[in-house]
Amino acid sequence: MVSRKANSSSSGRGTGEDSGRERQVGKRAKPPLTEAALRDLALHYAARFATTAARLEAYLVRKIRERGLADDGNGRTVDLDIPALVARLVELGYVDDDAYARMRARDLGARGYGARRVDESLRHAGVGEALRQSHAPGEAASRQAAVLMAKKRRLGPFGGSRPQGDDPLLARKAHEKAVAAMLRAGHHYDHVRFVLAAASEQDVEQWLDEAADQEGHQGLW
Repeated sequence: MVSRKANSSSSGRGTGEDSGRERQVGKRAKPPLTEAALRDLALHYAARFATTAARLEAYLVRKIRERGLADDGNGRTVDLDIPALVARLVELGYVDDDAYARMRARDLGARGYGARRVDESLRHAGVGEALRQSHAPGEAASRQAAVLMAKKRRLGPFGGSRPQGDDPLLARKAHEKAVAAMLRAGHHYDHVRFVLAAASEQDVEQWLDEAADQEGHQGLW
């Protein structure tokens, strides 16, 4: 005679296995891509995300690699021209590398990142060199970003009062760590050196005003 416990256990295992099989059957692979389906994917992606032509093309290539291409009526694989599709979306204004570069540069600057990080980010997104240069921050904007990062990290004159008689070795290590953090954020070494060595916040403000006056405020984001 089979015990109730054993019967219940057997039933539980069967239910779990059946559920697993049902989930696998229910999760069917998406069909291969047709030209219309690929166009819909491109439009959906461009509508949801600020992107560049290079990123959109990479996205579509990845989708084709994941799902494959459909066959035409004669059993031949459909030949899709991805660059032409991307170029058409650029022509229609759905994708705009210039607008993306301007937005991304301003966003990074407002978060305290320097010119080198701006250039790296735009290059990674596939923005061409000419556009990267046109959206590179000027001297005033670069100084502003460096000061903002120093404020966020409480470095230099923004770090509060320093106890007298600090260990020189510890002080040097702290300075080197601060320099490394600012350089990783993409700032020019001369800017980093000035901000960290500034005696007061007023000195930093004067430094910012000098660059703004020289550029006529055109270098500000």
